[in-house]
Amino acid sequence: MAETILWKGDSGKEYKYWIYKIGHPMQQAPGNYCFAKETKPTIWRPIYFGETGDLSERFDNHHKMPCIQQEGATHIHTHLSSSDRDTRLTEEADLVAKWNPECND
Repeated sequence: MAETILWKGDSGKEYKYWIYKIGHPMQQAPGNYCFAKETKPTIWRPIYFGETGDLSERFDNHHKMPCIQQEGATHIHTHLSSSDRDTRLTEEADLVAKWNPECND
């Protein structure tokens, strides 16, 4: 079973994400995701937070993939979320505000 992490947003709200190596097949469901790099065992550095209507879509053509690869992302963390895009965008903005990842601008 995959490991999990609690990412805390700027609001103080915590979001439970599942941790997978990049390339692992994902469930077809709406959600939020984080490309991350493990800097020490169980210590993660977020590189990019995002949202999607379908986590099973391939991320190879992601518009930020050059930056994500350059920053050394090794894993993708996923959080099944609402089918409501505004809810997913709110979560993304909350996490970006707290962590300011290199590839979110």
